[in-house]
Amino acid sequence: MQGSLFDWTPPCRMIVFPMSRRVGRIRDVAVKMLDKPTDRAATFYRDQVTDGILKQMVKARISEAEQDEQLGAFWQAVQAEMIRLTYCGHGTGGGAA
Repeated sequence: MQGSLFDWTPPCRMIVFPMSRRVGRIRDVAVKMLDKPTDRAATFYRDQVTDGILKQMVKARISEAEQDEQLGAFWQAVQAEMIRLTYCGHGTGGGAA
């Protein structure tokens, strides 16, 4: 005997909120990266952040390919924010006369 139409459940798919759109997290990480006194400290912090993000995505059963894509986009956004913060106020815009 076949089940009824009401017994069918469609397959579900996890949709990840894009890591590159997590502006608060991106800004926080960028500021902390810039505050690190050495490259070694910055690398250690980056590894900690990466590990935490990956653990969250694994727990949510996000595919490895999606993890790689999201993580890469996150770190690109962090780098762009670090550049913005570094050069903020150093532009060629109008100044006091």
